[in-house]
Amino acid sequence: MRPLFWLFLITNTIMTGQSTIESFNPTQLDWQIVNDGVMGGISKSRMTVNTEGYGQFSGTVSLENNGGFASCRAAVEKIELSGTKGVRLRVRGDGQRYDFRVRLSGPYSRVSYRAGFTANDSGWHTVELLWSGFEPTFRGRTLNDVPPITPDDIREVGFLIADKQAGAFQLEIDEISVYSD
Repeated sequence: MRPLFWLFLITNTIMTGQSTIESFNPTQLDWQIVNDGVMGGISKSRMTVNTEGYGQFSGTVSLENNGGFASCRAAVEKIELSGTKGVRLRVRGDGQRYDFRVRLSGPYSRVSYRAGFTANDSGWHTVELLWSGFEPTFRGRTLNDVPPITPDDIREVGFLIADKQAGAFQLEIDEISVYSD
């Protein structure tokens, strides 16, 4: 059964110089699934809160019918992110490679900025991704003529698995936050 999703809520933890975007217990974002079915593929995925209270992005990637990706994303309300350096993820995974993606408001709202990470299968770990390291893309192609991320313009966050990684996948997320230290 799909858990009840609430609207975005941001909390600020002053002591750590970190702002929490999503903590999953309970979930604060309305997660949407976008898989390769938009191109005829048959990959399947879901974003749920598991019995332990963690976000769980899981499913199966299929390369059939021109497929090969699964993703989830959630809109975030306008939040104050000026002065932040990047995003911090606390994840536990399956050893596969994932992208954390953001989209901005304004003229480049269709551009996805991505940064990749490997979800270690040896337990929980923290991944820090600098805004300056995100690559702008559109439909899988890298773009060279767009500006870098402006943190205050971020309006959507999400995860994607692709790059011919066929088969089952599971990424657990404890927390998504931004940091300035």
